[in-house]
Amino acid sequence: PPLRRCRPPPPRCPAAGEPTMHPWLRGAISNGVAGALLLAVSQAGHLEMYAIVALGVQWAVFFCHAMPKRSEALYDLSGSATHLAVVCFSLVSSPRVRTPRQILCAVASIVWLTRLGTFLFVRICKDGKDERFDGIKKSWLTFLGAWTIQALWVLLIQAPVLLINDADDRAPTSAVDVVAAACWVVGFGIEFMADVQKFAFRADPANRHAFITTGLWRFSRHPNYFGEMLMWFAVASSVAAAGWRQPDGVLHGRHQLAWLSPAFTATLLLGVSGLPMVEAAGRKKWGGQPDYEHYVTNTSPIVPWFPAPVRTSANAGPPAGLPGGGHGAKEK
Repeated sequence: PPLRRCRPPPPRCPAAGEPTMHPWLRGAISNGVAGALLLAVSQAGHLEMYAIVALGVQWAVFFCHAMPKRSEALYDLSGSATHLAVVCFSLVSSPRVRTPRQILCAVASIVWLTRLGTFLFVRICKDGKDERFDGIKKSWLTFLGAWTIQALWVLLIQAPVLLINDADDRAPTSAVDVVAAACWVVGFGIEFMADVQKFAFRADPANRHAFITTGLWRFSRHPNYFGEMLMWFAVASSVAAAGWRQPDGVLHGRHQLAWLSPAFTATLLLGVSGLPMVEAAGRKKWGGQPDYEHYVTNTSPIVPWFPAPVRTSANAGPPAGLPGGGHGAKEK
């Protein structure tokens, strides 16, 4: 699922034939590393209370439901609930007059997390389970690592929203804020449209063995990733720019930690759980097929750009999904 890729994967269980690590050791490492990073980020940005909230929500769901039932059913929903908890806490933790920038950043985050949580909860209800958790559920400490990692993910993603709402915002609205707001709307629209198009494409039984090359997918192999990264880049830009314009100048460096959010998002999507996994799966299923190779070779991986030209050969017409083709490129 497209939205799954913007989340950190749970600790991977060794495949058959790989050297095995004791579950307790693997759990200690995953919890220790995630906890250390959570502490480092929270102290650098003076966001300790938000780290406590994020970790508290995650661990509460784990110890009250996930561990006793050996179930990951609430993992995705608890992630969205944790996003909502830290954002709302940033708005009510101290009495202050909120500026349009603070409110818009919070609203943008809530819109994003509502869509994400709804999509993933519907997916887990439909599928019944997430097989990635099968191996790590055997050890409660290893299983706990997935929830600790999710708390870190929440803090890193929401860093711009928390930083701008955790102090008085005296910076005047500027052109940067206007451009950032426009970019966020564009990014949200692109991601939403791309996911809807792919969902509709997969819902058609005729496309069961096909790859999508229609709609926004004509212009990018992963337009949803572009939209996701653009949204958090926009929020971080507004917050970081506001930091430099604060009259007292005290929060300059702190606000620049907002860049952790788009940097972490890009790292996940481009190097960890996004593009590498999806591209590998695509090549495993369709690699070697002329239409697929033509699409991959001639279509921008992330940033929407000019679509692939129509294939021309003695025995092949236009690839399906491009001008003159059908709805998708079929598996041979």
